[in-house]
Amino acid sequence: MSEKYKIRDQDKIYFVTFSVVQWIDVFTRPDYKNILIENLKFCQKNKGLEIYGWCLMSNHMHIIVGKEGQEKIQDIIRDFKKFTTVKMIKAIKENHQESRKEWLLWMFRKLAEKSNKHQKYCFWQNEYHPIELSDAKMMQQKLDYT
Repeated sequence: MSEKYKIRDQDKIYFVTFSVVQWIDVFTRPDYKNILIENLKFCQKNKGLEIYGWCLMSNHMHIIVGKEGQEKIQDIIRDFKKFTTVKMIKAIKENHQESRKEWLLWMFRKLAEKSNKHQKYCFWQNEYHPIELSDAKMMQQKLDYT
């Protein structure tokens, strides 16, 4: 990850965006949305993720986060993205009503082939560009946007 986008101060609150590769519209089905929501709840309960606001769109998610406890924010985000990738691919494979199943899996496979980071499937874009919310004005601006 670029130095520009590293989380340096673990005690701060950050606005981050997770985007699906190629901006593919995936979160149009409730089952797929629920995978994300359940993983967010897990990270809150078990990893110390603090969520101040979030919004899920069809191909990306905005979230305002902090943390309590020992885990670093970037480690929580890494685990969140890795876990949701595995669950999303499995859900797509098992969804008999998914009309785009073959195309989605092909796209995620092809994009993984171009990546030195992913082995089988690439679901999320690598970067998430954390923006430190250093004051109440910035926090309110991002909450309004979200």
